Amino acid sequence: MKDLDPKNIIVRMPNWVGDLVMATPILFDLRQKFPKATITAMIQKPLCELLKKDENINELFCFKKVKQLFLRRKENKNIIENLIEGKYDLGVLLTNSFSSAWLFYQGEVKNIIGFRKDFRSFMLDKAINYPKEKNHQIDKYKKLLEILSIEKSNSKPKIYLDKKEIEDAKELLYQRGYKNNQKLIGINPIAKYGKAKCWPIERFKEIAKKLSKDENNFIVFFGSSTDREEIKKICLDMPDRIINLAGKTTLRELASLISQLDLFLTNDSGPMHIAAAFDIDQVALFGSTSDLLTGPDSEKAIVINKKVKCSPCFKRVCPIDFRCMLKISVEEVFDKMIKILNNK
Repeated sequence: MKDLDPKNIIVRMPNWVGDLVMATPILFDLRQKFPKATITAMIQKPLCELLKKDENINELFCFKKVKQLFLRRKENKNIIENLIEGKYDLGVLLTNSFSSAWLFYQGEVKNIIGFRKDFRSFMLDKAINYPKEKNHQIDKYKKLLEILSIEKSNSKPKIYLDKKEIEDAKELLYQRGYKNNQKLIGINPIAKYGKAKCWPIERFKEIAKKLSKDENNFIVFFGSSTDREEIKKICLDMPDRIINLAGKTTLRELASLISQLDLFLTNDSGPMHIAAAFDIDQVALFGSTSDLLTGPDSEKAIVINKKVKCSPCFKRVCPIDFRCMLKISVEEVFDKMIKILNNK
């Protein structure tokens, strides 16, 4: 495939926010290699919102993930028909599932490349082994591009916003009481993957209390609609300079707000990677997962990881004493944050 000159490329993007953001350099590298090609990014709703303004793609192929069997068959039929109609001459699978390869195969996508996973190799035109080395996820994605003679680049994750989106984010903050002279601090106390990735929520509350003692600090809690009530409890009896936007933003609104932060405190999560894509100062807390594999790709990110014996376990719920996160103290996190804020 080294001499391939595709005219119509489709890239199946990952299904989690963080993985999606870490995969954006692939779109950039493909655009650099094939500047005249039409590049389509295929991704689940609502994650496709994040790529809406991406300058490296020509089209977005958004689809729904359907659980009910009959509806799933109908959705898959529509996907296959659209793939056939697209006449794609290069398919890049950044997902490892059998189903994603099957859809490309049934959709008559030519020159399908991907990792040798989930008994799907017979549907791929070129399959390589999933890297066993402890490389960052971004580098693993880039390994696939070697099939196309694209050497590993220094491209980094990036999310594209327009001027209006940024202005709207600022207006939302102004309506909630934020002033331009204040330092804007975001806190993301949740991780969708599971509780094992989350620092105890009461410690995030302690951090917010400490930060709120300085009237120059304005603090925003982020989260999904399912986290709203839990975060609401944190914000009770707190100063007006601490607000809860959990479940009140779209993905693009969340990205726009994060892009304006002076500092971000977060678990290993999708919003952590969004902040890294904007090169925002952040303190990222790791326990059950590995910052070597999925850490924020930004020189402005400070990672706290106690690297206890049982970590990384990659479990959704800790089966023992949660030592990886409990060893991270409020004082250590607060000190890191204050050092960053004092330098602004």
